[in-house]
Amino acid sequence: MDIDRIIRMKELTSIVGLSRSTIYRLIQEDKFPKQIHLSVRTAGWRLSVINEWINQKETI
Repeated sequence: MDIDRIIRMKELTSIVGLSRSTIYRLIQEDKFPKQIHLSVRTAGWRLSVINEWINQKETI
């Protein structure tokens, strides 16, 4: 059974190769998956959703 883990911004920027500001701009433009709010000041992204986004970019 694979566990879909949550990644934080530092790991996300490393995986996708985009800066923090670019990621937030793309979220505003509905071109990047929105984060999941884990608490008032903490957010993350599901790794499976990010991998799917990357795979979609490869097919364009």
